[in-house]
Amino acid sequence: MNPTAAFQKVRETLFKHREDLDAAVREFSFPVAELSRFNWAIDWFDVYARGNTRPALRIISETAGRTEVSFAELSDRSTRVSRYLHDQGVRKGDRILVMLNNVLPLWETVLAAIKLGAVVIPATTQLTRDDVKDRLQRGGARHAVADATCLDKFEGLVEQLGVKLVAGAAAAGFTPFDDARSAAASAPLEAPTAPGDPLLLYFTSGTTAKPKLVLHTQVSYPIGHFSTLYWIGLREGAVHQNISSPGWAKHAWSSFFAPWNAGATVLVHDAPRFKASRTLELLRSEKVETLCAPPTVWRMLVLEKLGKKPEALRELVSAGEPLNPEVIEHVQRDWGVTIRDGYGQTETTAQIGNSPGQKIVLGSMGRPLPGYRVALLDGEGREAAEGEIALKLLPERPIGLMGGYLDDPGRTAAATAQGYYRTGDEATRDENGYYHYVGRGDDVFKSSDYRLSPFELESALLEHPAVAEAAVVPSPDPVRTSSPKCFVVVKPGFTPSAELAREILQFVKGRLAPYKRIRILEFAELPKTISGKIRRVQLRALERERRDQGTRGALEFFLDE
Repeated sequence: MNPTAAFQKVRETLFKHREDLDAAVREFSFPVAELSRFNWAIDWFDVYARGNTRPALRIISETAGRTEVSFAELSDRSTRVSRYLHDQGVRKGDRILVMLNNVLPLWETVLAAIKLGAVVIPATTQLTRDDVKDRLQRGGARHAVADATCLDKFEGLVEQLGVKLVAGAAAAGFTPFDDARSAAASAPLEAPTAPGDPLLLYFTSGTTAKPKLVLHTQVSYPIGHFSTLYWIGLREGAVHQNISSPGWAKHAWSSFFAPWNAGATVLVHDAPRFKASRTLELLRSEKVETLCAPPTVWRMLVLEKLGKKPEALRELVSAGEPLNPEVIEHVQRDWGVTIRDGYGQTETTAQIGNSPGQKIVLGSMGRPLPGYRVALLDGEGREAAEGEIALKLLPERPIGLMGGYLDDPGRTAAATAQGYYRTGDEATRDENGYYHYVGRGDDVFKSSDYRLSPFELESALLEHPAVAEAAVVPSPDPVRTSSPKCFVVVKPGFTPSAELAREILQFVKGRLAPYKRIRILEFAELPKTISGKIRRVQLRALERERRDQGTRGALEFFLDE
């Protein structure tokens, strides 16, 4: 079967039923088993881009100005980069660490890597040197493309690398990215990629000391994000803005695969810091039709005077965690458009969502999207109206589900046991089939839309000579959703005080990426089970109660103070 024809058929089906979820779910199908090859960048992007002068990508940078490239131009640019990478020794299956901001080389590199069959390891520029070392070693990266501002984090680590490209100012040991653009515009000859070949390798926080390695294939994200296209309500030729940082799965969701599956223009605002007033300006000046933003951004936007609805704005969506109903109502009141919630993971594409044309139930994630059959499993593993969100793997595995956890067959087997993929998240389902998020089944939590692992933060705390034990939980925060808070037991010979709290917080601040920063510390005894395990659930409840009542502990200290 022709892979391009199969892709276009699915696309046309979803466009046809853009406001009829039941029909879209019923008719969604992609013949993975019938394809001997598939490469999204070649079989879809390059085909769609041929002679296409419409803008594929528009970057508004506060430092570098405006950059706009058409589909045809980006196809040509990425082919040149793929030729350069191939000529420098990059081969199918090689892993490339990509650590870039929202700059044009990011999209050129990812498209080029897909064409080669290389595996991209996305990385945020906020990573520490230890984070980079971990990704190079456990991720098995053989090459790197990095921003000039973060090359210090590669110090002493580049000897093992083959290709080393830098975007921005030239640097010793790295080749300027412009050199890659000067290669011939002829695609390198590599063996075709199969649907199950690896494409992306994400590091995502878990309950263990080290992040999990989530592996996606040539179809799981490229084809799987048809569900995300459908949820957002993307249309061909529209301008779509996604507010997300590179290095995280949501960036691939909504700044790459979903909009380009639709043939939309990706609008990116590259700025050192988020500024709500500037975002509102761009929605108007750039004629944005669809906007995807995390709850933190929506909460910051409504603190501004929204003003009249931007003329072109048609669809608003939010993902990361449930959005407060008051924020949804505020935007609805001012703009007459309802923000629609959705749900998914790094391990998947959008699984559940409030899609266009459907009744919106405030507080609900919506209903299962095309390509997914969802169940809730109780403590005994039986399907119920309340329990762990799970995806049915039989009779057909969801196309948007990851290939597995790299080099961890035990974890993969546990997550996909008994015919279900278990998400680790809890929800309820009402009588109309709408799902309502309850919370994480483990201790991982979100802060400013980043998933944080308590174990990782606690490990950093325990490096301080005064800390005997530590437990990290989310503290409710009106802007960040939650802020990391640690409960600390000091070692003998140390006395809890404001000075010691400041010293500990500054100590871990220097060892963690900014988005992992612990902002509150309280000296206290830790509640434990009879077997000696810390009861974080009890600490979370205490923290919610404190914040609700506006009280604080006698030995509780805040980083901002």
